[in-house]
Amino acid sequence: MTAGPGAGGDAVAAPARGTVVIAGGPAGRRQRLIVLLICSSSLFLVYLDSTILNVALPTIQRELHAGLSALQWVADAYLLVVASLLMLTGSMADRIGRKRVFMTGLAGFTLGSLLCSLAPDTGALIALRMLQGIGGSMLTPISLSIVRQVFTDERERAQALGIWSGIFGVATASGPIAGGILVATLGWRSVFWLNVPIGIAVLAAARRYVPESRAPRPRRADMPGQLLMIAFLASLTYAIIEGPVAGWASPLVACLFAVSAAAAGVFTAVERRRAEPLLELRFFRSPPFTGASVIAVLAFTVLAGFLFIITLYLQQVRGLSPLRAGLSLLPMTLAMAAAAPVAGHLMGRRGPRVPLVASGVLVAAGCAALLGLSPATPYWWLAGSLVVLGAGLGLVNPPITGTGIAGMPPAQAGVASAVISSTRQVGNVLGVAVMGAMLTEGISSRVAAGASRPQALAAATHVPWLLAVSCGLLVAVVGLLTTSARARQVARAVAAGE
Repeated sequence: MTAGPGAGGDAVAAPARGTVVIAGGPAGRRQRLIVLLICSSSLFLVYLDSTILNVALPTIQRELHAGLSALQWVADAYLLVVASLLMLTGSMADRIGRKRVFMTGLAGFTLGSLLCSLAPDTGALIALRMLQGIGGSMLTPISLSIVRQVFTDERERAQALGIWSGIFGVATASGPIAGGILVATLGWRSVFWLNVPIGIAVLAAARRYVPESRAPRPRRADMPGQLLMIAFLASLTYAIIEGPVAGWASPLVACLFAVSAAAAGVFTAVERRRAEPLLELRFFRSPPFTGASVIAVLAFTVLAGFLFIITLYLQQVRGLSPLRAGLSLLPMTLAMAAAAPVAGHLMGRRGPRVPLVASGVLVAAGCAALLGLSPATPYWWLAGSLVVLGAGLGLVNPPITGTGIAGMPPAQAGVASAVISSTRQVGNVLGVAVMGAMLTEGISSRVAAGASRPQALAAATHVPWLLAVSCGLLVAVVGLLTTSARARQVARAVAAGE
């Protein structure tokens, strides 16, 4: 999208393509800033919903009489739908209009939030979280595409993308405290109420200020690829969550793993043969793009799994109220918020390698400090590890966005941003599923051996923390290997092939 003069306002329509072009001058700059605020607010809603819910999970477990696997589904049902549909919604927005799909997502997310607050039992809550996820899948990638299209000046675009990415840290920092206050005063249903007025306000602003845009050459919907992606993620997640309950060798779990493997194999074969696939496999020949995707999965596996487990530990082992548990996470969330702009500054001066490697090292160090976690661990020790871990997770998000998008052709903004967002959500899904399954199995074995549940839960966290340490080290290694001069040269060659 390029700036152009309008005859009587800040924008002028281009009917042939259904695209609105924002004019230059102070009025156009003001509208661009409003659009950035709208897109950032939608991102804030998505990430706030995740962190605010974690604080409410123990209360939901108690009031709805839910098991640990049911809690995993409450968290993962939303994430699974988002991860499955992100690439479809990104390409769909490129075709029929980014504003139209963005507003549909806002309406769906807001309605889903309202319905979640009315859920009578765990089964209904899980189903309604999936409905909420359909709307959520349209927000993150499309808001990024809109920002890229509205800010045409390279310097302004870089600043706008930095602000957009920084909202992740703000939302993460706000979630635990807001969740603690709401659960303590109004109950767990209020964590969903919060989305409703914000969603309505953002929807009204988007209708007025966000310009419509489409890709010059939009991609066709790849329904075979989409269905195979859903089958792969759903069967894998179900097998991991239910494995500790049904037994890893049970016919159901074994069948689900087999379906997941088969879906992944068929997906790869189908995507190689399609002219316009859901996922451009050839772009994974770009080391920065592949590295950003792998790092996103690893980092968000740690983040989602850690938040799921630590809130259970704080409330069920240390006996903290939801509000005190949220406040206890403040060192981590503040460190994440503070580290994000530092990462952007480092990227501008030194490139993505420094923040990525530093992120991996800090994540590994922060989780390693928790390997001896017990009911009697001093809070000062826990707070120190939270600061280190939060700094590591805060450093990772801006370079993921920058290097991932740089590894794909700029003309496919919807698909590019959707792929990167999808890898984050896949990490979120796996974090809750895998680390939650480790926790469930650890608790069961220790309770069977005679330990009390608080003692069993604290000790059961050690294996998930070890997995998080490994993920952190892998982030550092992958970041080091995929940000070299040779890797950037290969990325340019792959992008030029478009």
